[in-house]
Amino acid sequence: MSLHPVDLGIIVLYLLTTIFIGFWISKKARKNLDSYFLGGKSLPWYLLGLSNASGQFDISGTMMMVAWLFVYGLKSAWIPWLWPIWNQVFLMIFLAVWLRRSNVLTGAEWLKTRFGTGTGASLSHISVVVFAIVAVIGFIAYAFEGIGKFATTFLPWDLSASVAGIEISSERMYALLIMGITSIYVIKGGMYSVVMTEVLQFTIMTISCIAIGIIAMNLVSAEQLTAVVPEGWKDLIFSWRLDLNWNDLIPQVNDKIKSDGYGMFGAFMMMAVFRGIFVSIAGPVPGYDMQRVLAARSPREAALMSGSVSLALFFPRYLMITGLAVIGLVYFNTGGIMTSRGIDFEKILPFTLGNYIPVGLLGLVLAGLIAAFMSTFAANVNAGPAYIVNDIYKRFINPEASARQLIRLSYLASMAVVLVGIVTGFFISSINEIFLWITGALFGGYAVSNLLKWVWWRFNAYGYFWGMISGLLAALIVPKVLPGAGFLVSFPVIFTISTLGSLLGTWLTPPDDEAVLVAFYRNVRPWGFWKPVYEKIKQSDPGFRKNSHFRRDMFNSLVGIIWQMGLTVAPIFLIIREYTNMWLALATIAITSIILKINWLDKLEKT
Repeated sequence: MSLHPVDLGIIVLYLLTTIFIGFWISKKARKNLDSYFLGGKSLPWYLLGLSNASGQFDISGTMMMVAWLFVYGLKSAWIPWLWPIWNQVFLMIFLAVWLRRSNVLTGAEWLKTRFGTGTGASLSHISVVVFAIVAVIGFIAYAFEGIGKFATTFLPWDLSASVAGIEISSERMYALLIMGITSIYVIKGGMYSVVMTEVLQFTIMTISCIAIGIIAMNLVSAEQLTAVVPEGWKDLIFSWRLDLNWNDLIPQVNDKIKSDGYGMFGAFMMMAVFRGIFVSIAGPVPGYDMQRVLAARSPREAALMSGSVSLALFFPRYLMITGLAVIGLVYFNTGGIMTSRGIDFEKILPFTLGNYIPVGLLGLVLAGLIAAFMSTFAANVNAGPAYIVNDIYKRFINPEASARQLIRLSYLASMAVVLVGIVTGFFISSINEIFLWITGALFGGYAVSNLLKWVWWRFNAYGYFWGMISGLLAALIVPKVLPGAGFLVSFPVIFTISTLGSLLGTWLTPPDDEAVLVAFYRNVRPWGFWKPVYEKIKQSDPGFRKNSHFRRDMFNSLVGIIWQMGLTVAPIFLIIREYTNMWLALATIAITSIILKINWLDKLEKT
């Protein structure tokens, strides 16, 4: 399709505005690494929260979630537990406070506060740097796949080309172009640029989400929707088997369910919950989410920032996701999303937008979705190079480097990360493919080491190193060795390998330096198995009190998960006109909000 000049004008104006912001505030980012990567730890929690929400409102994920809702109905609200989306809840309740107390620049630098500076600590440091870079490259490849599919549906030019004898499709060329524009303002402006542009992007996206929800409710009646979905599509509650039969409606959807591996939905949910608990308590991966926590002005603001993400993100995003999915269902046309390999369900979003959103509003919505892509991409581009510059170059190569040298190297590192991510993106066939690798494989190798570092005093630097390295290698190798195994098989295998690496690395080497453990426990004050360290502190400081809030934190985390699920399903019920369920969801949000106010917010430390 071809865009109306008005829509094209809105998109071009938006892109020029983001570049201008990046250059306009770049002077603030050039002071030092702290300014470039963390905004000088001077940005208020609500701006960081909107920025973080904007960064998680990615276009690739939105395309995938529209496809999920199209195929699985209300049960699709459970699938993101794979990510897991709970990490924002656990951060809000206690992890953000623990992380921010370290007052460091990156997740790798944070390890010094836990493991010290010996050989094992250096190895653990390197392992988390490698993981962070691999994760960021994976997320960039994930974004690359999504933006190309999206752009080719709307932008009118055929950009396909042959470079050095290699044919590059128009889809890939659009992805390269938009990534290049985003890289300009991110590399130039650092964290200041990322946050300020993401606040603008969040505003545009929220307006777009509300508009799409209204349009969907005007275009699709409850009766029309009921006629095009199978029995059980509107049910949130699931059984052991999925039991959605599309044979009489769109038979190809059954093939999609089979290829996704979600047919045994009860088994899938058991694994998602098991994985979600471990990965959430482990804390955020060393990327843009952790970076926002470290950039907060205080531990309290880090917790408030994390809580604001769920509140800002889920309700408006699911207005858009549901609106586009139901329009796609009722006005379904395979011609718009058919490829040589069959139906590409990830094209439902661009197909629906292109055919059912009016001129002017379409330009705003497209600017919002491009903004969503740019937010996620920008956040990763800003986060990944921090590990290269601060945790490799500055620590091991040139500790005396000037701020000017480090900022220049940050520019080069950013460009290198983008380039490798793009090259990786050329080998990805679908968004869901890399989503499952990141969530099922990569995070599976991350969880054990990063859980144990919080809760067990005996877990040492060598255990962390071998847990991370064995998990990372397993994440890269197992999907190749077991290509058809799927998430339910690959995650337990990777998790077990990483657990063995963590435990053997710990038991076969001596404990970490006692002074380091004492300093860490006194400052961070996590709960868990810290009795020997606690007793050591009590000898010199009888008034020291251990963290006895485990039960309260776990209760609040459970309440937070229910609160977050309410924010997810309420807009879905609204758009599909299940008003009784919508009011139940809103009541759930209200009750859980009151509980969190009394049992979390009012008890949050004031500093």
